[in-house]
Amino acid sequence: MKMLCILFGSYGATEELFEVSVWPNQALVEYGQSLVVNCSTTCPEPGPSGIETFLKKTQVGKGPQWKEFLLEDVTKNSVLQCFFSCAGIQKDISLGITVYEPPKEVILELQPAWVAVDEAFTVTCHVPSVAPLENLTLTLLQGNQELYRKNFVSLAVTSQRAEVTISVRAQRENDGGNFSCRAELDLSSQGGSLFQGSSLIKVLRIFEFSDSPQIWVSSLVEVGMAEYVSCEVARVFPAKEVMFHMFLGDQELSLFLSWEEDTAWANATVRAMETGDQELSCLVSLGPVEQKARKPVHVYSFPPPILELEEPYPLAGTDINVTCSGHVLTSPSPTLRLQGAPNLPDPGKPVWLFLTAREEDDGRNFSCEASLEVEGQQLIKTTVIQLHVLYKPRLEESDCPGNQTWVEGMEQMLACLPKGNPAPVLVCTWNGVIFNLQVPQKATQNHTGTYCCTAFNQLGSVSKDIAVVVQGLDKGVSSTIFIIIIVILGVGLITVALYLNCKRERRKLPYGQKEKNKEEESQFAVQQAEKCNSHNC
Repeated sequence: MKMLCILFGSYGATEELFEVSVWPNQALVEYGQSLVVNCSTTCPEPGPSGIETFLKKTQVGKGPQWKEFLLEDVTKNSVLQCFFSCAGIQKDISLGITVYEPPKEVILELQPAWVAVDEAFTVTCHVPSVAPLENLTLTLLQGNQELYRKNFVSLAVTSQRAEVTISVRAQRENDGGNFSCRAELDLSSQGGSLFQGSSLIKVLRIFEFSDSPQIWVSSLVEVGMAEYVSCEVARVFPAKEVMFHMFLGDQELSLFLSWEEDTAWANATVRAMETGDQELSCLVSLGPVEQKARKPVHVYSFPPPILELEEPYPLAGTDINVTCSGHVLTSPSPTLRLQGAPNLPDPGKPVWLFLTAREEDDGRNFSCEASLEVEGQQLIKTTVIQLHVLYKPRLEESDCPGNQTWVEGMEQMLACLPKGNPAPVLVCTWNGVIFNLQVPQKATQNHTGTYCCTAFNQLGSVSKDIAVVVQGLDKGVSSTIFIIIIVILGVGLITVALYLNCKRERRKLPYGQKEKNKEEESQFAVQQAEKCNSHNC
């Protein structure tokens, strides 16, 4: 009996000394995930056992001294009780379960996205879902520079919102700056890892738009005519990003944009197609700011006056009328002035000038001037026309001397310049051969003789004999010859100049007339050579 009592006493002591343990000893579970918990004991023959928790549990294994459970869809922090009984004595152990949620989404906001210089803007970073909050740190960055850092250890109980906001005053150097936010959830002290997340980069825009735009345009614009217009804005930043839109009425203009330092401008060429009062507008925008400038424009119609010659190519001695009139599209009617007309007519009335065409009127310019008052400004337009008087050729002594002296051995040219309109063709023959008037001749005694020159145009012809004497360089007359040489050279230069001028006059003729002249020149040259040979001209 005594031995039996000793045995029972020893067994009871063993039961009182048993232990209960749980694995894992620290439980970190990602939000919504599962956890396997193992409860065990040192009791040789344990009695009732299990776990107490509000979480969904399923026993997934057991042994003589252990049980294993699966906890599913863990979404909240909790405390689990693991218990075993041994010889009527129950012991338990607690396991704290911490639910964590990594910072998968980090959101950065800039308010506003465009900020005026010296105005304040806010940088806000928040993480919609993260736990545990006391292990979170949020860091605001501008580029790689840390602006602000915040942890939530002291706020874990009073706040469940993972957010940080700072206010910054905008400066020009902030323009285009990259802002971001970094979130760090550090669970290393609880046997976990360091989880990190970053926001998308946001770009901050800084602007300055202090002055209103200015429009540069004439208050009067002629219909259909190209007019230069410009719109400018100063003290603006960044100038190269300013947007312009310009309109004349409903017509949007095509712009050429420029900028320099803090000034931007837009240039355009406009053609107004309707008369009357219109408005030129310029819309300037930069970021969220938009300003508009307007300027009234009066579009008028004022074509040049009409100047008409009754006969543009009259014969000398013909009576002609010159008429100056305003264009029908001009409104109101202009006041007209015709050069040479005696009096000013009433506004809108044509002006006439009657004259008899003379040879000296050839090449005379007539001008018709129209004046019109538009919006208090006096506008003037002028039309010019040239009169061409046709007359027969003439060989005057001043331009074609009958007696000419050449100096032996000198380069000489026959001096003869005809007058007439159309410009006459001059043909000279010597000893029955056509003499080339355009090529200087080295004078010899053989050049002495009479040259027969004939000038002709469509209105007629005229002939003249020119006696040429070639003098030698005798010593007694050297000084006289020297003077003659100087005179001849002068005459030669004048002749060349007049001849070139004559050729320019001929170019004024219509193309068909020039071709006809060439044909007539060739025919007449042959006829004149034959005529001079038969008459010893």
